[in-house]
Amino acid sequence: MRDSTQILVIGGGPAGSTAAGLLAKEGFEVTLLERDKFPRYHIGESILPSCRPILEHLGVWDKVNRHGFQPKGGAYFFWGPEEWEVNFGGLGADGTNAWQVVRSEFDEILLRHAAELGVTVVEETTVKEVHFDNGRPVAASWAGTKDPSRSGRITFDYVIDASGRTGLIAARQHKTRAYHEVFQNVAAWTYWKGVKRLDRGPDGAIAVCSAPDGWFWVIPLHDGTTSVGLVTGRDIFNEKKRLQGGIQEVYDQAVTECPQVAGLLEGAEQVAGMKVEQDYSYTAERFCGPGYLLSGDAACFLDPLLSTGVHLATYSGMLSAASLGSVLRREVAEDEAWDFYQTVYRHAYERLLVLVSVFYESYRGKEHHFYNAQRLTQSQREGLDLQEAFNRIVTGIADMDDAQDVYASVHAHLNGATSGDPNPLANLNKVHEQKQAPMNPANAVGGLYLTFGPKLGLRRAEGNQGR
Repeated sequence: MRDSTQILVIGGGPAGSTAAGLLAKEGFEVTLLERDKFPRYHIGESILPSCRPILEHLGVWDKVNRHGFQPKGGAYFFWGPEEWEVNFGGLGADGTNAWQVVRSEFDEILLRHAAELGVTVVEETTVKEVHFDNGRPVAASWAGTKDPSRSGRITFDYVIDASGRTGLIAARQHKTRAYHEVFQNVAAWTYWKGVKRLDRGPDGAIAVCSAPDGWFWVIPLHDGTTSVGLVTGRDIFNEKKRLQGGIQEVYDQAVTECPQVAGLLEGAEQVAGMKVEQDYSYTAERFCGPGYLLSGDAACFLDPLLSTGVHLATYSGMLSAASLGSVLRREVAEDEAWDFYQTVYRHAYERLLVLVSVFYESYRGKEHHFYNAQRLTQSQREGLDLQEAFNRIVTGIADMDDAQDVYASVHAHLNGATSGDPNPLANLNKVHEQKQAPMNPANAVGGLYLTFGPKLGLRRAEGNQGR
């Protein structure tokens, strides 16, 4: 372990590995400290096509492609009385654009690739505290995960907190993490062998199946297992657990109440114990501060409904590398780059918050408490500036008819209308196709836009002289 580094990255998940790898690729000195020894287990197995261009720029896409993960052709929704298909096949002519992954294997590919790019990766090392001097982080205390006697302190110029749900800076130290009033849910999941394949929808699709008090995901994996998870309200879950005796009993009962999942599991064998997570929907007050950036789950997490976790992780990792790289090359001032990062990352998060909320609100079962509990309150809607969120959802969709359809669906559902297409995300594949980040002068944020060449960074729009 070195005593100092130019950039410290805390956490080796997709956010940390992406940020560290991209910065090392640009020639910066990066040290990454990871609590666990990889491979290690993680949930979040369904990857969106939006991750592909980031993984390609990182230079790791071919490794992922060769690994043998289950290709994901899209998604299929059994949502109340409706059935919807989202097909990713039209998003690229050269084969697979998304995968269902075993996260222990996927995350290790990204971490080892970051090391190959020059990142100093130190595993089984926990960052205990980030030390600040006049409001700016300057060092971190660390200790061995298995051997606490192995400990020390490392100084740095900048730090990227990609510590996941732990949220070292925002949740533990600054205590600026706020949990959503909506999406106060519990996820309970396990793994099965011998699960039947869907007889409809794209090949390798994730199945999303509504149930009276929640919904299930069904994700086929390349190792012959299938991830099957239940998402339900926290209060509903706790009450049912009290009445029925345990997590397994609540899960089993929910399976019997969901014909699609019960049919897929008929004759299958459960091959793992139950896993549970709750209180996973939150956001930090800000995603950055003097000398530091928050990336991935350390900054925010929404809900597993639309499989957005790895997308936000890799996306924010790329944004943090671009912003910090330009600061270190003295192309922009830190406060300018941080404003860009905060605005663009927050917009991406709010856009997905609206989409997830719309999806829940589209459920045609007004008597079900679970679905009504997912609705954004009036104060939350006012705080989001929904008109701007609508604009961000449709920006970049090439076909304006598609853009208008998406806009109309979102607007109708968030304002109580139920007429028209019951699927508010009928053009979700088009939404995923858009470039979310401002990547040209016309879409500049604060006079800056993202560029991938000749170096990954931020570039000034013409006529903006900056500070």
